[in-house]
Amino acid sequence: MIWNSFQLALRSIFRNVLRSTLTMLGVIIGVTAVVAMVNLGRGATASVTAQIASMGSNLLFVRPGQRAGPGVRINATPFEITDALAIAREIPAVAAVAPSSSSKLVAVYGSENWSTTVTGTTTEFFQVRDMSVASGRLLRESDVDGARSVCVIGETVRERLFGGRSNPPLGQGLRLGNLSCEIVGLLASKGESTMGSDSDDLVVVPITTYFRRVAGNREVHMIQLSAKDGVSTARVQNEIERILRERRRIRPGKDDDFSVGDMQQIANTVTGATRVLTGLLGAVAAVSLLVGGIGIMNIMLVSVTERTREIGIRQAIGAYESDVLLQFLVEAAVLSSLGGLVGIFISLLACFGLSSLLDLPFLFDPLIAIGAFLFSAAVGIVFGYLPARTAASLDPIEALRRE
Repeated sequence: MIWNSFQLALRSIFRNVLRSTLTMLGVIIGVTAVVAMVNLGRGATASVTAQIASMGSNLLFVRPGQRAGPGVRINATPFEITDALAIAREIPAVAAVAPSSSSKLVAVYGSENWSTTVTGTTTEFFQVRDMSVASGRLLRESDVDGARSVCVIGETVRERLFGGRSNPPLGQGLRLGNLSCEIVGLLASKGESTMGSDSDDLVVVPITTYFRRVAGNREVHMIQLSAKDGVSTARVQNEIERILRERRRIRPGKDDDFSVGDMQQIANTVTGATRVLTGLLGAVAAVSLLVGGIGIMNIMLVSVTERTREIGIRQAIGAYESDVLLQFLVEAAVLSSLGGLVGIFISLLACFGLSSLLDLPFLFDPLIAIGAFLFSAAVGIVFGYLPARTAASLDPIEALRRE
């Protein structure tokens, strides 16, 4: 009986292809939206996680002052290099510590110029930030000890100042404000950071050279460090706070005049927010599935009215109410299921195209597609029950009188 009902449902659907297509349109849009939104959200979460991981392994950063609100920071006395040395000496769980100071300067080469971030730091900076060299070399201890006028540049700086030159600009002179330095290395590209900034738009110089030739003081604006593998960053953070409170003579009960950020906490926060947003978008998209179900119910009610005489004939020759009920339920389920299949196919194409357009990893979870398909079939059954019940409860004699 179910197979016969399925055949009758297909015959009815293909009898009026245009109306059936329009009936399925709501379900198609709903399934496409749900599957595409959820899978694109998974791709966005994976992209954010990868970007955060690229900033460094177990990265922590310490800044003077406290954040008072979004975009508002209460300044305090800057750090000294000895603060970074104390952290490296007293916390065995720390793998590398890099004090750094940065300024926005105009880099000039020949007739070309570009406003970039100049960072003065030590050799540990590249280990902490998980940076590698594409050509040339990184800074050496001798560069820092001797305050040499050398620098390592990012890919964006190379493109802006040296254009389409095929060879890396190693050995070329670069002017940064009052500092003229020799380019000794080109960093491997890391792309855009999690916060939307360009990780390749920087010039790195020895921190001693930065103090003497750029800043004119010995203020350290940030201390970046990485914890050893398997070590809890929360424990390292507590140790950092203890050491800095002692060195900055902060009395018990007083607030810190510095802040310690944990990249793992930021990663968890950002990915959690992305998952919540994905869930909300998926829930909003699922509403269109319910709208599609209402459309199926309306068309099926119209179909019952149009096929009243057919229903009467079936009942007159011995069909039970359950047979008529099953026929219309199967027809509604087939309509919504076909719409679900078409929606999954379109969502697959949409995910592939939007992932390429938005530069996100293409992640398509079959379980999400299967879940959306089953939900679409359930929508057809639920919203098809009222028309099916209406058809099954028709009086055969009254139905046969209808034209």
